[in-house]
Amino acid sequence: MMKGLLLGILISVFCIQNSQSQARLTIPSDAQQVLFLGNSITYAGKYIAYVETCYRLKNPDSTIEWINLGLPSETVSGLSEEGHANGEFPRPDLHERLSRVFASLDPDVVFFNYGMNDGIYLPFDMGRFQLYQDGINWLYGEIESINAIPVALTPPVFDPNKGIDYSQVLDVYSDWLISKRGSDSWEVIDIHGPMREYLAKERRKHADFFLAKDGVHPGDEGHWLMAREFLESLGWEKSSQSKSFEHLTKSFPQASKLLELITKKQIIQRDAFLRETKHLRPGLAEGLPMDEAERQILELEEEILSLLNSDK
Repeated sequence: MMKGLLLGILISVFCIQNSQSQARLTIPSDAQQVLFLGNSITYAGKYIAYVETCYRLKNPDSTIEWINLGLPSETVSGLSEEGHANGEFPRPDLHERLSRVFASLDPDVVFFNYGMNDGIYLPFDMGRFQLYQDGINWLYGEIESINAIPVALTPPVFDPNKGIDYSQVLDVYSDWLISKRGSDSWEVIDIHGPMREYLAKERRKHADFFLAKDGVHPGDEGHWLMAREFLESLGWEKSSQSKSFEHLTKSFPQASKLLELITKKQIIQRDAFLRETKHLRPGLAEGLPMDEAERQILELEEEILSLLNSDK
């Protein structure tokens, strides 16, 4: 019965998914802050560093702050499996911290990436799916309530070699998000579908190929696949065909150094804002006090601007 229900959901969203092209997105010219929310994949942040670097290479005069506030283990469904983290703590729930995040920040655009943890690594269940939908709808409304633009990212692929059942769960979650483009005019960037196709294609050539060694957390290649779909949505032509960050930015000699500086800046900023907004997740490095973080960020920004202006 449950397999039949899952198949029905997959079929019902298949036509919707395939009738939609990748979202086209414009960040407002007067935007000051762009915020990213999500779980450990967003916290790792490599895809965000790729995106900011490429955006600034094309828009060297931009003053947008790109702020990563991903939190490892977090869900938007509020679910946590029994014995999570060996029983040390339940999964963080975005509902608990979002008001503090919005009290400390004033984002113009909020990108959010949830789903990987929200089915808590179990086969499809309609009740869990409903909680995920409820959480996403709640989050979308909260973002709109502060007059920011919400943009959903579909969850990354879960490696089917680590569990076909959960891989299919994320297919359903992703397809539902994509369906919101048509049903509710949402901005949705699909990273799940391209990652799934890339993984399948490479695995046909090399059976031991993987994007995430543990099936969940992508390495640099996986983060690049996420970033290039993002960049495509922002109008960077043919980014989705680029094999790597280096391939896409080969005409910018300062790109690698710029990526290094932006990565360092984003980590300092992330940890400081997580400290400032008083997350409850144990085991993370403690961020700097905000005044010290801002001093270091300003120094890095001076180096970044110097690089960006070096070709002018």
